[in-house]
Amino acid sequence: MKKLVCSFLILMAICLQANAAYILISMDEGQKNHLKAYGITYWVLNNDVEAWWLLNYEGGSFAFRHNAAFEKECLTRDVSFSVIPDAQFNKILLDISDPEVNMEAMKLEVPPKIAVYTPTVNAKGEEIQPWDDAVTMVLSYAEIPYETVYDKDVLDGRLAEYDWLHLHHEDFTGQYGRFYRTYSSQAWYKNHVKKMEAMAGRLGFDKVSQLKLAVVKEIKNYVGGGGFMFAMCSATDTYDIALAAEGIDICDQIYDGDAADPKADEKLDFSKTFAFENFGLIKSPLVYEYSTIDHGMGRNISADTDYFTLFDFSAKWDPVPTMLTQCHTKTVKGFMGQTTAFKKQYIKSSVLILGENKPGNEVRYMHGNHGEGTWTFYGGHDPEDYRHFVHDPETDLNLHPNSPGYRVILNNILFPAAKKKKRKT
Repeated sequence: MKKLVCSFLILMAICLQANAAYILISMDEGQKNHLKAYGITYWVLNNDVEAWWLLNYEGGSFAFRHNAAFEKECLTRDVSFSVIPDAQFNKILLDISDPEVNMEAMKLEVPPKIAVYTPTVNAKGEEIQPWDDAVTMVLSYAEIPYETVYDKDVLDGRLAEYDWLHLHHEDFTGQYGRFYRTYSSQAWYKNHVKKMEAMAGRLGFDKVSQLKLAVVKEIKNYVGGGGFMFAMCSATDTYDIALAAEGIDICDQIYDGDAADPKADEKLDFSKTFAFENFGLIKSPLVYEYSTIDHGMGRNISADTDYFTLFDFSAKWDPVPTMLTQCHTKTVKGFMGQTTAFKKQYIKSSVLILGENKPGNEVRYMHGNHGEGTWTFYGGHDPEDYRHFVHDPETDLNLHPNSPGYRVILNNILFPAAKKKKRKT
């Protein structure tokens, strides 16, 4: 009811304006808070007002009809904006429509309903893992609402309620993040293993790896049916590894009580994966790595030179990758994670690479289609914490309101709004 009243008042305010105008939120270097600008745009959409995403115009700017409520909200959130008359906005649209310029005006219609796959749900008394998550942090900072789901929710079919799904830092192979060597004696690790084994049993599985396989298959069905999935860090490669290893025991005895299949590599089925193929598994259970996909181990790139470049795409012909790479800079500071970057030789030819470190011959950001939906993988853990460790404090985004690495995440959250798509119920 509160939302309906708010929407009605906002719409009335628009209709009553004698001199129609637009609010333009430029997203170039002059923007005071790039991250909260996404939140403003989401908030406008959530109040049943359409917005425009002006691709490659002043850093990928946003625009929507002016009213006092929107202007006040921009001021409250410290987002830079200007109020321009209809004629000026129409001139911008005309300039953008020129076939000779690499720009496009995308109308945003319905804000995506967002879910985050994570066990970190205090209200339900579920476990808290000793690391943070970049996506939930930036959603909270930008004031974009989201809900949380975990294994039982996925298996119960709840993903159909959402348009966009983020996979929190996760190990979908059932090897507990391969933290055994360093953290197996710590209480949080023991508690995690105990809770995951208990959950697998309650849901009818003999092993955690079997539970996680069922989850990744449900997520694959969700994407195939039109969902948008985004994953970071170890939720990227372990997702595909789990799919490729269906029916194969790849977990050592220390993880599931019996030995791994010695011929597991030969049995992997890469036709089932989203992004990766022809990779090999890391055999030693004590190595903090799952496979040969990740470019983190033995990576000869210093922190001072660790940058990756966002690719340019044709805004008019390739609007989706153009939306996903909108930024005020094409050069983004790199950051590490359990899965930092992806080796090119293991990426399928059908995958669209969005960002890479060419000198390092590694891919940092990529995208693909599956059925009616899409998936996006983004390497690394925290764009503003170069080498994030377990138990490190979470990043204060008040110190990084213009973070290019976090802008990449928010691009993924808004682009489904440009799709004319009915939400499943």
